[in-house]
Amino acid sequence: MTPEPDTQTGEQNDARHAQKMAKKKAARDKIMATKSGEKGLIIVHTGAGKGKSSSAFGMIVRCVAHGYPCAVVQFIKGAWDTGERRLLTGHFGDLCQFHAMGEGFTWETQDRARDIAAARAGWEKAKELILDSNLRMIVLDEINIALRYDYLDIAEVVEFLTTHKPPMTHVVLTGRNAKDELIEIADLVTEMTLVKHPFRSGIKAQAGVEF
Repeated sequence: MTPEPDTQTGEQNDARHAQKMAKKKAARDKIMATKSGEKGLIIVHTGAGKGKSSSAFGMIVRCVAHGYPCAVVQFIKGAWDTGERRLLTGHFGDLCQFHAMGEGFTWETQDRARDIAAARAGWEKAKELILDSNLRMIVLDEINIALRYDYLDIAEVVEFLTTHKPPMTHVVLTGRNAKDELIEIADLVTEMTLVKHPFRSGIKAQAGVEF
C-alpha cells in the first residue's frame, strides 16, 4: 500500500516543532525549579574505556576558569611527563596545586612495598588537601588502581570522605575497577565503556591523546 504524501508545509512543521519544544521546556523548567541545593560532590570516573582522567582534568580546567583554587594528586602516573601537568603547573600554578606522587604502574616498579609506600604518601597528601576548605575541587587521579591492589584501605578512604570532607568540596576519584564501597557513597558515578581502542591495532600511547 502506497503511503499518503506528506501535505504539511514547512511553516506547519515549524509550528508543530515550536509547540513541542515549548511543552518540553515547560516540563524541564518545572523540574529545574525543584533543584536549588548545592553540595560538594564525591565523583567517580571508572570503567575500562578511555577518558576517565581526561574528564577529571576537564573539570579542573573549569574550576581554574572560574578562579576556584583546586588540586590534583596523581597516584600512578606521577613519573609521566603529561600535557595536563605541564599546563597546570606552567600556567595555573597559582590556582591549581599538582602533586605527582606515583612512580608508574605496578608492572614497572615490580616492588609492592615501594608501590604501597607511594600510595600511602599520595593518600596523606590527598587528606591534607581535602581538609583545606579553600580548595574547591581535588582530583585523586588513578586512586582506584591503588585501592584495587589494596595499597590503600578502602574502609579508611570511605570513612574519611564521608566524615571529614568539607561540605562544599568536590572530590573526583578516577581509575578502573572502582570498589563497590566507593560507588555506594559517591554522588556521581560515570563508567567509561570501551568500544574500540587504537592500542589493539598496534598504535602506542600518543602525546595529546593519552598524556
